[in-house]
Amino acid sequence: MALKIRLARIGTRHLPVYRVVVAEARSRRDGAAVEQIGTYHPKQSDVALKVDLERVDYWMKNGAVPTSTVQSLIKKARQASPAEAVAAD
Repeated sequence: MALKIRLARIGTRHLPVYRVVVAEARSRRDGAAVEQIGTYHPKQSDVALKVDLERVDYWMKNGAVPTSTVQSLIKKARQASPAEAVAAD
């Protein structure tokens, strides 16, 4: 069972919204997912990405491979999370 971390579209025609999901590699884009781990709003100017980085690390440790798009989104989320942690202190 090969798992991928990828985007599943849930938005309307001109307002895309995506879920960041863990799904089998052979399943359809919007098919059944093992787990939803975040959301992505590409047209939103402020916080467009919400991802549970602990679950991302868990799934990657257990063999899930992110797509190239999700890999870049995870990278951006990791860069943004230390800034939020400093602001909270």
